[in-house]
Amino acid sequence: MALSFSFRAPAGKISEKLDSGIVMPGTNGKAFILVHGLTGAPNEMSFLAWYLNSEGYTVYCPRLAHHGEPMQVIKEAHWEEFYKSVKDCFLELKKTYRYVYVGGLSMGALLALLLAAEYPADVSGVSCLSPTFFYDGWNVPWYQIFLPLVARTGIGHFFYFKEQPPYGLKSERLREKVHDYYQHASLSDLNEVEKYGYPYFPVRLLVQLQELVDYVTPLLTHIVCPCQVIQARHDDMSSPKNAEFVTSRVTSLRKEIFYLENSYHVITADQERGKVAARMLEFFSTEVARA
Repeated sequence: MALSFSFRAPAGKISEKLDSGIVMPGTNGKAFILVHGLTGAPNEMSFLAWYLNSEGYTVYCPRLAHHGEPMQVIKEAHWEEFYKSVKDCFLELKKTYRYVYVGGLSMGALLALLLAAEYPADVSGVSCLSPTFFYDGWNVPWYQIFLPLVARTGIGHFFYFKEQPPYGLKSERLREKVHDYYQHASLSDLNEVEKYGYPYFPVRLLVQLQELVDYVTPLLTHIVCPCQVIQARHDDMSSPKNAEFVTSRVTSLRKEIFYLENSYHVITADQERGKVAARMLEFFSTEVARA
């Protein structure tokens, strides 16, 4: 990650192509909410959405609040706004579906866990994909631990870091595709951010991420629904310590960690995405069969 500094607010406007996310009606009477990561986009979850929908699930991938909007908008956002996007989707689905599952990638996994903690009797199951309680992967720069402190100061409003290879992807084909987009990106040009996510990460959002971690952590014991964690052993952003952190604290009678051997952080799109989807389907289909 390369740090950038700008005294001027990045230019930009809300894209006319901005949508509310992915919606796929299903046939089996069960619904799945998939939550993308911080500064990401619903497209991160598109393969999982297709896979689960092909098995009959109604799938919603809500666009988190302010994602896809100009940089000066999202950098001022709060984690409670992101969570509201997930909670509103869940409350609407519960009007129709008896079984509603939730899965999330990276920060999305924390939001999924928070939903399961707030609605322990109503969330049918939670799948945590590369959760980020700790940013301790092998590609995290040494100065990462100081950035939240910088973010809490006035100067933190002017710092951004640009995503660098491998972009959470072990797949060279996908990495090249992302690189073609990121290498030409600048703070003043966020074209197609609603599709690919933000090439720059506002340091100020690290404060929101840490506040979310602090809020969710003591609530993990409230989670009683089936809980699954899928984690790449060689995750470049968050180590397997995160998976163990989750399963050691939730009180679910049924929980598992499933490790991937050939992926990095963005396991929903990387080269073992098929394994991720199949494991999710197997874990929750078994639970429904036992219910």
